[in-house]
Amino acid sequence: MIKGSDITVNLIASVIASLILLAVGFLWGKYKERRKFGRNLEEYDFYPYTINRDNVPEFNLKDFRLGMHYFLKNHDYTAARQLIFIGEQNNVRAQLEPAEQKVYAKLFDKYEGGKIADDTTEYLENYVRIVRLIGKSFPNTGIEILLHNLADPSHSLIALENDVTGRHLRDGTTSLLIDLKKRHMQHEDKLNYELNIGARKFKCTTIPILRKEFGVVGAICINLDTNYLTGDVMQNRERIEAFFKNLCRTDMQLDENILSKDEFAKAQKGKRHFKDEAF
Repeated sequence: MIKGSDITVNLIASVIASLILLAVGFLWGKYKERRKFGRNLEEYDFYPYTINRDNVPEFNLKDFRLGMHYFLKNHDYTAARQLIFIGEQNNVRAQLEPAEQKVYAKLFDKYEGGKIADDTTEYLENYVRIVRLIGKSFPNTGIEILLHNLADPSHSLIALENDVTGRHLRDGTTSLLIDLKKRHMQHEDKLNYELNIGARKFKCTTIPILRKEFGVVGAICINLDTNYLTGDVMQNRERIEAFFKNLCRTDMQLDENILSKDEFAKAQKGKRHFKDEAF
């Protein structure tokens, strides 16, 4: 006859054994997952960015070479593709010696490097639509909005509305990628900054686009031509009226409610705008 205490001991032992098996299974699963997908490149000693004396990240070709050779011998799908992405961002082919270019080509083929840029382009497609529609909402206002694909810095400009800077699609960018990397590391927004270029003056905001796998992959930039607004639009009443008529112009009328319940009730009673002091 089994005593109650024996049953309790057996039950506890079974629970402990089950927990151990569960923990082992979990750890094995995580190990298999890591073997399949790999680690992030930042976890390796040869992450190819270093911080200079001015606290600015710089591409490190020596570390890139180390990573290139390492991932040819040791499989890590995630980190290797991140390395390739950084290499393409920094035009690494032009920096490598001919023999190393062949090594990079092998790495590129092994980890399907060609699909990385295609994946990023596909990822940014919805942002192209966002930029296009926001830009078309404010035509002829001196407010430019554009989109950079930073997987291809030398031909990064892939969407542009309300051109005020004279740039064209497929134009490149130089320091934007490094600047955004620096600000991302410092948790700093690039918001409402002033640019003075010769006689031109702009108010700008740059919004980085991040992907978990690759970091900064794109950027939406908003550039307001300050001189146009202060030196042209504000010169007389007629130009100001024309500007605001254009700003408030609509193409269709719909029956939708975008107000809160409280604001909707006030609107029905005569409230005209969000700062109407009568309400």
